[in-house]
Amino acid sequence: MRGDFSTAAATYDSAAVLAHEVGRRMAERLDLVKIDPQRIGDIGCATGDGIRDLQKRYPKALPLAIDFARPMLAAVRGAMPLTQRLLRRGPRLLNADVRALPLAPGCLGLAWSNLVLHWLDDPLPAFRELHRVLEVGGLLTFSLLGPDTLKALHAEARKVGAGETAKSFFDMHDIGDMLVAAGFADPVMDMEMIALSYRSPRGFLADQRRLGVRDALLGRGGWRHWRQAFAAWPRDGEGQLHASFEIVYGHAWKAPARQTADGRAVVNFHRR
Repeated sequence: MRGDFSTAAATYDSAAVLAHEVGRRMAERLDLVKIDPQRIGDIGCATGDGIRDLQKRYPKALPLAIDFARPMLAAVRGAMPLTQRLLRRGPRLLNADVRALPLAPGCLGLAWSNLVLHWLDDPLPAFRELHRVLEVGGLLTFSLLGPDTLKALHAEARKVGAGETAKSFFDMHDIGDMLVAAGFADPVMDMEMIALSYRSPRGFLADQRRLGVRDALLGRGGWRHWRQAFAAWPRDGEGQLHASFEIVYGHAWKAPARQTADGRAVVNFHRR
């Protein structure tokens, strides 16, 4: 999907209604957390909506905008106000894969990722890498798509033999287990459904193409089968199509290590 996201950079913002809304709700959840990070990283930053919001929330922190698609990073740079560029107060841009971040261990106080990690076949290596780059006491907060995303549409697609190659998503219990396996403490998971309305399948497909996710989200089935599936997609009383997305939210902390890399237990002594 790297090429799809790179191509989508120019059209991403015009279709990123869901990502912007989920990012807003993620930010609201930070109101409940007392942290003062020195460095923050937006993992899979796209065109930079999230990292700009985080800069306003944590103005003293060094912001890192991280994405594997260079055109997305170019869009982040293009959106920087001139004063930020001149004073070097804009986000630092980092072209990298979340599974191999060129960052020192324990350098981030907050790692943020909005609707990105579900595109990985196995998110566990990414969680392990995020655990590595977080400082002790640092927070990981993220959102991703859950398995009930587009459930009604996929049900119709299966009836006509389409959608077999669509991406399948992990449920929040599996994600919680991965966080624990990666070393995180006290993971908290919850989910909600968010529906977007469309007048026609054409509008829905156009949005997914602009986002660079159409083939992954729907699969690469034949157009004849998909036409049948779209024709059977239920409409509401006003003739609108509802694309329902299961949004899984998670956050977890990096706790002090309980053992060394070679397996020896870590014992902490406190003077009284």
